[in-house]
Amino acid sequence: MVKANCTPAKGKKNMEASNSGGQTGDMKWWQLSLVGVGCTIGTGYFLGSTIGIITTGPSIVFSFILAALGTYIVYNLLAKMTAEDPQEGSFCYYANKAFGRWAGFSCGWNYWSSNILIMGSQLTALSLLSQFWFPSVPLWLFSAGFAFVSIVVVLMGTKGFDRIENLLAIIKTAAIVMFIILAACAVLGWFGLDGEKPPSFPNTYNELFPKGLKGFWTSLIYAFYAFGGIEVIGLMAMQLKKKEEAPKAGTIMLLGLTIIYVVSLGLAVTMVSLGAFSEKESPFVTALDSYHLAFFPHVFNGAIIVAGFSTMTASLFGVTNLLVTIADDGNAPSLFMQKIKKLKDLPLPSLCLGVLGLLGSIITALLLPGKIYEYITTAAGILLLYNWSFIILSSFKILESKAWSKATGVFGMLLIFAAVSGTLLEKEIRPGFFISLLFVVIIGLAAIFMKFKVWNKNKAMAAKMRKSELD
Repeated sequence: MVKANCTPAKGKKNMEASNSGGQTGDMKWWQLSLVGVGCTIGTGYFLGSTIGIITTGPSIVFSFILAALGTYIVYNLLAKMTAEDPQEGSFCYYANKAFGRWAGFSCGWNYWSSNILIMGSQLTALSLLSQFWFPSVPLWLFSAGFAFVSIVVVLMGTKGFDRIENLLAIIKTAAIVMFIILAACAVLGWFGLDGEKPPSFPNTYNELFPKGLKGFWTSLIYAFYAFGGIEVIGLMAMQLKKKEEAPKAGTIMLLGLTIIYVVSLGLAVTMVSLGAFSEKESPFVTALDSYHLAFFPHVFNGAIIVAGFSTMTASLFGVTNLLVTIADDGNAPSLFMQKIKKLKDLPLPSLCLGVLGLLGSIITALLLPGKIYEYITTAAGILLLYNWSFIILSSFKILESKAWSKATGVFGMLLIFAAVSGTLLEKEIRPGFFISLLFVVIIGLAAIFMKFKVWNKNKAMAAKMRKSELD
């Protein structure tokens, strides 16, 4: 969900040029793991997990374990393809290689669309978190303010942005660690409410699954969404000094994330009842609210806002440059390749299209202030999973895998199907499924148009030119 260069095939010539330029091939596997943690932890976890808890209860912990397993399967297959055939376009290139240009086109635009929705989701989350301090301020007004500041940051350029991202990744991780330490102290009884016993983790079926298997099924999409960003690490694996270490980097990263996620959520659902959680507040703030730690809600809320704003701004920067690359490959109007030299070579037309996406989020926040976060988060999560499906299906055609590897891929597809189909079970988030379906239909129609009106025409012209040269 940060800066992504998701292109269909650019060819080995450009690859070699990139490597020779010294911009890639310097990163060690543990550095990629750290970057992965920074890219992945965002408001989807800090706030989106609340909806998952409300949906299923304490069993959200098991949802996150299944999502971690599915994420590992997807990343492992992507890393193997990267190690075997390193390409800048990553999963878009592999989709193009496996199924043809329509697949690369669809992956690129699907990824662009999912990031637009992710920006909207983060923008809405930031607004909800800001209402913690100013509850009377309308949601859309916060959205407009954060969007404006984000655009200003992009217009100012991106020098030193990587250092800022690393710093903010530390802030995000430190906030979680702070919660884990305080919550563990409360669970152990080292401090707590007078006259009350220390909390304990639910241990019966009814306590673990108060909303039944239906609620558990529905919650999977929020667990998967919290791991969104793993495909970006596939893109960044091109920067590894040893490409064959990409699987190890992803494994260590996912193991660390899973431990952090499961422990923190397990503590949160242990400390308060299910009815205490609200989709407008981080579950970690809710969990410690009754312990009257005056500093914690404000510090933690501020840390989430700073980190979420960073991720949203990076996403805006990413979709801006991604559209330039898509246009450069002939899969978008050439207008989006134009850059303004006076604005540090900023691709202004591409930025304007990304800003329209932000504007759409502000308008929907104005019209649907109560449920917009659930809708956008669900749709963004589903679109990400569509791309993950492409990764698995591409690996089936590209990799010469053993039966066990194919079996794990099939299991990964089943987990993705479960997460997507679960959104149809709950009417509160069902609109998110249809929003994602609308994006898929539009991208599909665009691919058909490109095939018959552009690609076939270009292919015929190229064949005609070759024939005239031979004559």
